[in-house]
Order: sequence, then C-alpha cells, then structure tokens
Amino acid sequence: MAFSSNITTFTLSGLNLTKESKYIYFSLALLAYFMVLFFNLSLAITVLHEKTLHEPMYIFLCNLCINGIYGTSGFYPKFLLDIISDSRDIPYSGCLLQVFVIYSSVMCDFTTLTAMAYDRTVAICRPLEYHSIMTTQAVVTLLIFCWLHPLFCSVLMIALTGVLPLCGSHIDKLYCDNWSIVRLSCFPTTLNNAIGFIVILSFMAHAIFILYSYKKLITACRNSREDKLKFMQTCVPHLLTITIFSISVLFDTMYSRYGSKDTPQSLRDFMSLELLIIPPLFNPIIYGLKLTELRRRILRPCKRLTVAQNSEPGRKIRRRIIFS
Repeated sequence: MAFSSNITTFTLSGLNLTKESKYIYFSLALLAYFMVLFFNLSLAITVLHEKTLHEPMYIFLCNLCINGIYGTSGFYPKFLLDIISDSRDIPYSGCLLQVFVIYSSVMCDFTTLTAMAYDRTVAICRPLEYHSIMTTQAVVTLLIFCWLHPLFCSVLMIALTGVLPLCGSHIDKLYCDNWSIVRLSCFPTTLNNAIGFIVILSFMAHAIFILYSYKKLITACRNSREDKLKFMQTCVPHLLTITIFSISVLFDTMYSRYGSKDTPQSLRDFMSLELLIIPPLFNPIIYGLKLTELRRRILRPCKRLTVAQNSEPGRKIRRRIIFS
C-alpha cells in the first residue's frame, strides 16, 4: 500500500440508489430530520417556557433533546446531500468535524441518561432529602459534566486521529467515524486504541452505575404502591430510552468493528444509521407520551385551539338568534 500523508478528501460508501428511488429516500430522510427537529424542539421549548417544569428531571430531559438536535445536525445535512447528488466526497476537516459532533453527541446521551438515573434514584430512594441534594448548583454541575466529559473525550480522540498518516481515503460507511479513519493509518495505532479503550471503560462505568441505580430503584419500589406508581411514570420512559440507546450503540459497534463485506448492503446500512435515527426520534415521543405533566403542557395549545374552533359556531348561532 502506498504511503500518503496528503489526503484532503474522504469518499463515503453511500447508498446504492436508482434515479427514481433517490427522491423517495431523500423525502423520507428529510421527513425524519424535520420530525426529529420538531419533536425535540417542542419538548425543549415546553420545558424552558413552563416554570412548573423547571425540575431536575425535566431539565435533564431538555438537555437530552437539545443534544439530539445537535447530534443529528452533524449527520442529516451531509446525508441528504449525498442522497440527492452523485458525489460521496467529504473534506478531511469536514470528516473530522462530523466525527466530533456525532461522537460527542452519543457520549452526551450516555452521560445525560446517567444523570437522569441518579436523579430518579435520589427522588425515589431518598425523597425527604431530594431537594437538599438536587439543588440548582448540583443540577448545573451535572449538566456541565454531561457536556464536558464527552467534549473532552471527543477532542482527545480527534487530536490523536488528526496526526495519523493515512494510506487510503475510502470510508466504508454512510458517515465519518473515528474507527474507520484510524483503520486507514499506515502506522500502528496502539495509542489510539489504548485511549479508545479507556474511553470505553469510562462509559462502561456509566452503564454499571445505571444498572446499580435501577437495582436500588426496583428494591425500593417493591413494598410501596406510591413508589411503584412513581417508578412507572418517570422511570419506565428512562428505561425504554436507555434500552433503545444501548441497542443502537451495540448495532453501530458491531458494524464498525466486526462488519463484513459479505453482510447484505441493506443490513449494513441499517446498522450504520440506526444509532443516528432511532434514539433522537423516539426519545421525545416516549417522554412526551408517558410523563403526564409534560404531555398536558405540550397539548395545551392544541386544546385551546380546539376549544376556540368549537366555540366559534356557537357564537355565530347566538348572534343570529339575537338579531333575528
């Protein structure tokens, strides 16, 4: 393999589409992107606007939605452009930027879900001390951690990847990811692999904490009907979100690390995209439907509009009776 350290452009694999199917896939992807933006923005704006929702659980949920918008904005614009055009090229700097946005977003999802698990554990296991523990300062500290840790890990990995001399420019994926770039290196990547392993271990610690939190929650809710109800209302959406996210990360990891060219292209594309499409789309839907107070606040404008429309004919009838 020829040595080359002057690569300025990467080529992504792209979808194998006909001219007719291009517009169908473009329309579906654009619809999915608009739905992600609409659902996440609606939920985030509702939480920020309603003072009654300025509680730790809803603030962390708002952070999850903002992160969903941030992460998908690093993927959908380029993906939509690739569908509609014949070019699959992406500049070297643009590829590293996409890696940074996607990786930091995925890791921020994990840290936010960990913070939410801690919040629910304190709320159910130590209800009398909840407000003294989950103070404004504590919430702000957790929010800073939710962003600072992923950003630091992403910057570290990108910095190490950015100095690697590369012997190729083709990325066998629909978007840029760090492992795909590292595999193109002409030199051994022991340091990159070691740092990647440390990052994985740090997020495995997050996963262990979440599992431990739910063990405590389930134990605490066994003998109390009120705690069981609180668990069903606030923890089940969180559990569903973690499950969807974990399955998505598993699919992406299997594709990146162990994906084979013998695997059907459609399955490879699904495993590649599932992490970036399913969680940002379903997270706000799950929470919006399950959390009663949040659902009531979101649907309030729709109810007002319905009442106004229903009352308008009544006004017209009354006016006719008065003037007749």
